[in-house]
Amino acid sequence: MAANPNKACCSIPPVESDYSDFKGSFETINGLNTYVSGDANAKKAIIATMDIFGLAPQTKQGVDIIAKSTGARVYLPDYFHGKPISHDQYPPDTKEKEELIQEFFSTRAEPGKNKQILTDFGKELKNRGHTSVGAYGFCWGGKVTILSGGEGTPFAAVAQIHPAFISEDDAKALVVPVASFPSKDEPKEDAAKFEKAVESKPFASKSVFKTYDDQHHGWAAARADLDNESNKKAYEDVYSRLAAFFNDNL
Repeated sequence: MAANPNKACCSIPPVESDYSDFKGSFETINGLNTYVSGDANAKKAIIATMDIFGLAPQTKQGVDIIAKSTGARVYLPDYFHGKPISHDQYPPDTKEKEELIQEFFSTRAEPGKNKQILTDFGKELKNRGHTSVGAYGFCWGGKVTILSGGEGTPFAAVAQIHPAFISEDDAKALVVPVASFPSKDEPKEDAAKFEKAVESKPFASKSVFKTYDDQHHGWAAARADLDNESNKKAYEDVYSRLAAFFNDNL
């Protein structure tokens, strides 16, 4: 279930380690402050769901890349209303931090609640005239995105990058093609079970899997170190594959 190598290597804009020339702007959609990039008249739309660290520059650069590489209008909503986890609050290596993280995941980052927020956002984009909508997410956002790909989904395709809480049951519930790009830090057995569950689906041939065995969890979003040549190369590669996946399925 691998991507066509030619399509996986589709052209993307150069990745910059000190990126500040953002192509998009902010809009309020469904009550969420949302970074939006790409053709305002595009029929295709893609929703990016951030990791727990919020609207990081590396994540916004990725949105600009996907918009340019697919011709879609790409949306990055702020689910946390400006209150993500900060880098000095993670990992939860003190009792205070542990309590803060537990509170965060049980309230504003609760996956089921945010699955509904994402689903409603996708439906709103269709109401606005987008005829085909996809979604991708990182870490926590990967979990939320995969949950939104089940029965009744507004999405034509979903993707997870260095995902958190990988679940075989989530894969079994999917009704649309999926792309999955774990890092070396995700549980290999869980990732293998997820992929195996997709193999029996009617959309298996349209789904894409690649493990980045030399990359840390977070390499494509807020924890990307684009001054590191290996990280930068993997960042370029995963966004190429992600763009190819959506070009094939939207």
